[in-house]
Amino acid sequence: MEIREARADDWAQIWPFLRDVVAAGETYCWPRDTTEEAAHTWWMAKPGGRVFVADDNGQVLGTAELHPNQPAAGSHVSNAGFMVAPQAAGRGIGRALAEHVLVQAANAGFHAMQFNAVVETNHNAVSLWKSLGFTVLATVPAAFRHPVNGPVGLHVMYRSLETPLPA
Repeated sequence: MEIREARADDWAQIWPFLRDVVAAGETYCWPRDTTEEAAHTWWMAKPGGRVFVADDNGQVLGTAELHPNQPAAGSHVSNAGFMVAPQAAGRGIGRALAEHVLVQAANAGFHAMQFNAVVETNHNAVSLWKSLGFTVLATVPAAFRHPVNGPVGLHVMYRSLETPLPA
């Protein structure tokens, strides 16, 4: 599997699983009926952003996007989003994308990475981020309307990029 910069023609493979992840409503604060056009703009065209894919012999199995968390005076802190095709779960694709994006963020001069809204019931993601050196700075109680669990918290997570990834 190769982690590489996304190309415009990768969208045709990203959209089906991105649509399914968003429609499930369990991990992202996006409207569950997000249109393809809106999703494309949000994922592929953020100002100052870069998009990566996990490519397994021409099949896109996951994607990540990296961008400044805030503009101007907050632009030295990065933010990122990650999605893995549900049929590819458990293959280490999320970890490979995360490790790649953290290196790319550090190489781009970002000092840290901050996640503003990690759903606390997304145990796989929370566990992954903690294993990569992120800490939960705060949890906003009942800030996410989970379709199965009802109101659950959103974690704000942070990691300095000035220290290497945990071994």
